[in-house]
Amino acid sequence: MNRFEGPRSQEARLRYLDGDFQVLSPGAYVVCAVTGEHIPLDELKYWSVARQEPYVNGVVSYQRELECNPELRSRSKG
Repeated sequence: MNRFEGPRSQEARLRYLDGDFQVLSPGAYVVCAVTGEHIPLDELKYWSVARQEPYVNGVVSYQRELECNPELRSRSKG
């Protein structure tokens, strides 16, 4: 880290909880588990508590859920 970089320019480490998250290591963003996009902490709205993964938006979150639980596909078509 150089003198112009601080914890605000780094990736944060979080523990994802139901409806909230806990900051384990400070930072400005997390990385979407699917797309690799940086998500500023103040814009983080979607994550999986079970997998401890952040997602850039609701569509990506839903797609990941279907990927991890393929049996959900048959439920939604009925």
